[in-house]
Amino acid sequence: MAELRTYVFIDSLQPQFASFQATVSQGFLPRPGQAALFVEISPGMEINRVTDIALKATDVTPGMQIVERLYGMLEIHSDSQANVRAAGRAILESLNLKEEDRIKPQITTSQVIRRITDYHTQLINRMRHGNMIEPGQTLYVMECAPAGYAAIAANEAEKAAHINVLEVRAFGSFGRLYLGGDERDIDIGYRAAEQAIADLKGREVKGGGG
Repeated sequence: MAELRTYVFIDSLQPQFASFQATVSQGFLPRPGQAALFVEISPGMEINRVTDIALKATDVTPGMQIVERLYGMLEIHSDSQANVRAAGRAILESLNLKEEDRIKPQITTSQVIRRITDYHTQLINRMRHGNMIEPGQTLYVMECAPAGYAAIAANEAEKAAHINVLEVRAFGSFGRLYLGGDERDIDIGYRAAEQAIADLKGREVKGGGG
C-alpha cells in the first residue's frame, strides 16, 4: 500500500514561483495564476500509476514527475481549480486514502541571515535556479519534511511580501526553500511560509520525514 507523504493544493501560483517551476520542471510548464497540486508518495514507482489516474480523471497538465526509489512526486496544474481538485480526489480514491492521511509537515530548519556578505551571495547565486540575492540583503532558509511542502511555503511567502524566490527543492527526504530580499520583506515573507506549514493538518510522524 502506498504511503501518502505530501498532498497540498495551491490555489494560485504566484509569478516567481510559477516561473521557478519552469526552470526546474521537465514536464509541461505552469503559468502564474493557475492552480496546482503537489503529491508525494512512497514507494516512488507508484507515482507512475498516480500520474496515469490524475491525467485520465480530468483536464490537468503534469509539470513535474520525480521517480526515486523511496519517494515519487507529481505536480499537476490547470487554469481550473475544480479540475485540479477533481484530479486530487481521483488520486486519493485510487490509493484508498484521504487528504488527512498525509504526513503533517514539520519545519526542521528556519534561519534568517541579515545583511549577507558579497562572497556569501556568490555562493548562493551559483546554486540557485530562481532570482539572485545581492550583498546587504537578507537571506531566509527553510528546511521541511516531507519535501513537497516547500512548494506551498514558497508560494505563500511570495503572496505575502515582495521577496525573491532563490531556490525551492520540493522532492527527496527534505524540502528546502531559499528566499532573498530586503529585511522588512523577508520578515513578513518567512512568517507567511512558516504559517503555511503550520496550518496543514495530517498524521503525526516523528521527524516529519517518515
